[in-house]
Amino acid sequence: MTLWRYGDPEMEKASFLSTLEQQFYVFLDKLVQGQLYSEIGAIVSVYIVAWLLAGRVHKMVPLFRSPPEPADQHPLKSFFYRCGKLLFPVFAIMMLRMLVELSAWFTDDGWVMQAALVIAIVLVFHSFVNVAITNRLVANWFRWIATPLLILHLAGLLDDVVAVLDSIAIEVGNIRVSSYGVLRLIVFGSLLFWLGRVSTNTGQTIIRRQESLDIRTREVLAKLFEIGSTIVIILLLLQVMGINLTALAVFGGAVGVGLGFGLQAIASNFISGIIILLDRSVTVGDYVELEDGRTGIVTQLNMRSTTLETFDGKDIVVPNEKFITASFTNWTHKNNKQRYRVDFSVAYATDVRAMVELVKEAVAAHPQVLSGDRVPIEERPDCEIDSFGDSGINMFVEFWMEGIDDGRNRVGGDLLLIILETLQQNGIEIPFPQREVRILDQ
Repeated sequence: MTLWRYGDPEMEKASFLSTLEQQFYVFLDKLVQGQLYSEIGAIVSVYIVAWLLAGRVHKMVPLFRSPPEPADQHPLKSFFYRCGKLLFPVFAIMMLRMLVELSAWFTDDGWVMQAALVIAIVLVFHSFVNVAITNRLVANWFRWIATPLLILHLAGLLDDVVAVLDSIAIEVGNIRVSSYGVLRLIVFGSLLFWLGRVSTNTGQTIIRRQESLDIRTREVLAKLFEIGSTIVIILLLLQVMGINLTALAVFGGAVGVGLGFGLQAIASNFISGIIILLDRSVTVGDYVELEDGRTGIVTQLNMRSTTLETFDGKDIVVPNEKFITASFTNWTHKNNKQRYRVDFSVAYATDVRAMVELVKEAVAAHPQVLSGDRVPIEERPDCEIDSFGDSGINMFVEFWMEGIDDGRNRVGGDLLLIILETLQQNGIEIPFPQREVRILDQ
């Protein structure tokens, strides 16, 4: 391992300091010239016009007038509203840039306007960080790392700094690692990871709020957007690292074969997750019953597993492969309406025809039971004889409802109580087993 240097670091340092010294003397020379004050007047005029123009735009565009409510459900609208505060400095930068180009026709060195433009850009960048970035850690990253880089770039010194950093390198065989490459990977890598997470969360929120699409389509698009964003971020990160994607494709094919054998279960669950998203057999909000009898509402669809939440608050994490290779029951796949049945018994002496009407009226009065003239007759509550038992007549009530009869949406238990009270109020006996014992004389 050898320390490899590109050029002479002492000469690079001397050149850098010489450039700074020249810029300082130019500043002192121009400070006493009369042209300075005319340029300052032009800059003040630009800021006045930009302020008036920004106020006009604020009044004309409704998006900039008031923040959306609630802000967390309108991420893009909330972002644009916050960015509306930057209209004034952005207009000022645009006009300052035009002023710099115009001044080049009349003078060889409009350094005051150029300096004002640089300062305005730095201030706008700092304001953008304060307005648009809510994460404190990321905002500090922009303030203390990105801002100095922007200042060096605008001052024309960034190339010199890069050359100095790139000259400090370590060479191991054909591999060369420079301090510039390491810093570039750290800076842009962390930035890419943050941008990937923010763009993914924002994109998924926007997709899931599209009421014109059904929930299954929204979930499929949200997951595909997440996959696409991840692939783009990975490719950009490889470019930052300086990895040749052509060579990586050949190497990745060989590694993929090995990983395919070693990580069959993970690959199978990943592919199964994509299939589930595309065929829409399971989506968020569905009530699913697995082959082993476990049930729950789908709360998350991940690329490796699906999470079911039971009515007693437990989460069941099911590998996606189970939904492809095993059978399951999706109670709410195409129709959220379900039919249920409640059983009870009455004595043989009961007027069954009158009792049936009483029970149907009582059941239909429950707010969660589908009933009324608008409901098809086959979906209205119905009471029928099931069989003749040893102690009484076995009856049942069938009814339809929205959702699943369990948890917070429990109906069966309420109906049993309603039926009991209805029978008691009308003097209808609920039978129980009775035995007659006879003692015979011998």
